[in-house]
Amino acid sequence: MDDSAPGRLLLLDTASLYFRAFFGVKDLRPAPDGTPTNATRGLLDMVATLVTRFRPTHLVACWDDDWRPAFRVEAIPTYKAHRLVEGSQEKEEAPPELEVQVPVLRRALEAFGIPVLGSPGYEADDVIGTLTARHRGRMPVSVVTGDRDLFQLVDDEADVSVVYTARGGVRDAEVVRQADLQERYGVPTGTAYAEMAMLRGDTSDGLPGVKGIGDKTAAQLIRTYGSLAALRQAVADGDPALKGARRANLEAASDYLDAAPLVVTVAPDAPLPDVPLTVPRELADPETLQQLVEAYDLGSPVGRLLKALELRPS
Repeated sequence: MDDSAPGRLLLLDTASLYFRAFFGVKDLRPAPDGTPTNATRGLLDMVATLVTRFRPTHLVACWDDDWRPAFRVEAIPTYKAHRLVEGSQEKEEAPPELEVQVPVLRRALEAFGIPVLGSPGYEADDVIGTLTARHRGRMPVSVVTGDRDLFQLVDDEADVSVVYTARGGVRDAEVVRQADLQERYGVPTGTAYAEMAMLRGDTSDGLPGVKGIGDKTAAQLIRTYGSLAALRQAVADGDPALKGARRANLEAASDYLDAAPLVVTVAPDAPLPDVPLTVPRELADPETLQQLVEAYDLGSPVGRLLKALELRPS
């Protein structure tokens, strides 16, 4: 890597990427022992593509140590409740063909020397939020995800953008900045996007939102009042512009709106180990990487990532 190049931190929403790889790469191409390899091969290729495109000086694979943190469930019990196995507190399992690959792809990332960071009791989104908070203003930060929730981190002044993979995939991923939030959702900032999301709710995360308020109305209310707090103050003060069913629905949602920021806002202070985040300059564990190549026939994607990172093969 060129030491004279400006720094850039690339934060990977790892599960978002390996799920996309699993469902996007139809060729399971099992290893000699029968283990499918499409998510592993796909993820390594994605990282190679991203490193080549963005040339980061710092790179982290952010990990879900907890997919449904207690602090969010305590705030809103329906949070991700629809993803539980009926009658239990266990998460519905991912396809077994994917589950068996997750330890393999994590070992591969670690063997390259790419830090894989999670935090007990927190989601990968919180790891991303915390690393963004630590580095914003010090270097550009690019968050790679297919999850719109992380649009809340977009901040032009601090040079924080989201590389959004849900539409064009990783190769043609869109770089989302504040102008894109304004054009697409009618909100000016990442913070305003988060507050819009609180108002409208999110069925995919079990967040009810405020009855009768969708994307357009939520955005219009945030634009008009400037913030969710100011909107709620206007309701409390009896603003005559808020009347009828809209006022009634906002008043009825008061408890939900008290809790929503605790659930929707990513943590800026998740405890994380203090480890180097710089892009690896040499393989951390060439022996393990070679074992994975041989066991799972990963020669091609490993070679592409070695080339992207400008590392020598073992």
